[in-house]
Amino acid sequence: MKIEKLTEDKIRIIVNPSDLELENLDMKSIMTKTIERQGFFVHMLEKAKDEVGFNTDGCKLLIEAFSSSDDILVFTITKYSERESSKNIDFNRKLKVKRKSLNATNKEAVYKLRSFDEFCDFCECIDKEYKFDIKKLSKNTYLYLFNNTYYLLMKNINIEEAALKNFYSITSEFLTPAHFSNNFENKLLEHGKLIIKGNSIVTGIRYFVNK
Repeated sequence: MKIEKLTEDKIRIIVNPSDLELENLDMKSIMTKTIERQGFFVHMLEKAKDEVGFNTDGCKLLIEAFSSSDDILVFTITKYSERESSKNIDFNRKLKVKRKSLNATNKEAVYKLRSFDEFCDFCECIDKEYKFDIKKLSKNTYLYLFNNTYYLLMKNINIEEAALKNFYSITSEFLTPAHFSNNFENKLLEHGKLIIKGNSIVTGIRYFVNK
């Protein structure tokens, strides 16, 4: 389980299938039961309070969620004060888990990162836990800085590579998918600052991961 503090009032929690197994839960139970009545939800909030200082005492919560095709759950939780709760917000609506499928036919992709450290953590996870041959997955990965946001641009993705699905699972934990288009790629090329060229993931592992 990974918890990210997006703002003072909003967090994102990424839950792997192994996290659900520890709680004797599965995707079906998450999607059919009211999440507020589950101990797992309380556990997530307690963990968020301990790890990132996200205290929800006395607040109403708006919970949004989606799952990827490999059953990774991503929750976005926003808290509101009593005054904000008087606004036209439906807090009692049932949680609907939207499933997002990975498009395994795309040979280009772009991801957002909040910081260079997040990129280094991503590289470290690949190197120490999965040990992918990145060059087989994508020959060209570029790290850009544009409008104070880091972007990982992947080109020539090998859609036939067997490890691609596992690679996408890791990206869902560390990176935020952005809409890829030729227009956006041109913006990165013209106005972005190229931080690492060639294969940035390989370079990141080589120079920024402690062996």
